[in-house]
Amino acid sequence: MIILWIVLGVIGVPLLALGLYFLKAIVQGAMEGWRGADDGSEEGADQPYELPAAAAALGMLPPEEQNRGSAAPVPAVLTSAVAAAKRGDWQPAADLLDATAAGQDWENRSFHSWWLADLAADDDTWLLAWENARPDDPGAALVRARSTVALAGKIRGAKQAKYTTAEQFAGFRRLMEQSREHHARAAKLAVEGDPVPYIGRISTALGLGDPHLEMERIWKEITARDPHHYEAHYIALQYWCAKWRGSEKLARDFAAEAAEKAPPGSLMSVFPLIAHFEHDESDTTDADRTPRMRALVDALLADVAAADPAHPRLAEARHLLAYYLSLQDRDEAAVEQFRLVDGYVEALPWRYRADPAAAFCRMRDLSVGNLNGGEGEGISG
Repeated sequence: MIILWIVLGVIGVPLLALGLYFLKAIVQGAMEGWRGADDGSEEGADQPYELPAAAAALGMLPPEEQNRGSAAPVPAVLTSAVAAAKRGDWQPAADLLDATAAGQDWENRSFHSWWLADLAADDDTWLLAWENARPDDPGAALVRARSTVALAGKIRGAKQAKYTTAEQFAGFRRLMEQSREHHARAAKLAVEGDPVPYIGRISTALGLGDPHLEMERIWKEITARDPHHYEAHYIALQYWCAKWRGSEKLARDFAAEAAEKAPPGSLMSVFPLIAHFEHDESDTTDADRTPRMRALVDALLADVAAADPAHPRLAEARHLLAYYLSLQDRDEAAVEQFRLVDGYVEALPWRYRADPAAAFCRMRDLSVGNLNGGEGEGISG
């Protein structure tokens, strides 16, 4: 894989899985990653980017116009709730989470609550007002629990351990321990069937290194409520990865089981590809082009086609799908996926690169160019 990224000019893999907006706070800095250090440099970074004509004709955007904070457009209702919270008005956030509980929309409940929690980690004035007005509100308790994890990550920071102070480590651990209590309270107050307080609990297990037996206990609570929840599987897969608390075998087995048991449209078929990506240390694309890998990509293609277009994680699956289709020289299918997610780059695999937008655009441009007589990348000179 290393040779590919040299060709694309996007070498420079962060030590950590930066920018996961549903795991962002804990992953940033909590542990060194497995792919080596990132010095922040990018081969070709000093060369001007020129959007290829073929990509421009498809309406695709240059790196500077890619949104680095999201995998897809943020729903208007969430944008409105966040804006209101910044003004000190908690009611739209409460209404938003009330609606997800009433509709048992657990995917959006986890998605919305993390965005609100990340906001509260920076300024919880509006959340305090919400808690004062509704002391036992399930939504407020959930946001508080998740914001505690987010704040712990912000205090710990994203630097390697040798650049992190004892005070930062102590603050991180203190808040992560508090998050156990907050998640327990959120689970107690939750409406029947809500798995999200337990999903948040995996973040604590990651940060504090909880043993496998505890993770298995949490997982039973989640799957009893929602057996095919995307965020739950993503964070759990991170736990089982070798770079965190598991091993390559545990991660691959977990991902394979998730995909095998899931119905079409659940997006669970993305996880065998994520498990592969997290553990592939090869320096060529050979491991990505095997019959098995082509079958996994085909499975995800079918899963994406069957998914609800409003699924909050659909774009994340499309990003990884575009990446592997491109690696397998299936450029027509790759370009279609790139087209559907263009403009947003906060997703695997781009979030692991020093410059996610540059990584996305270079691979996108290669596939577009292959369909247009080999038109080159967007780097001049």
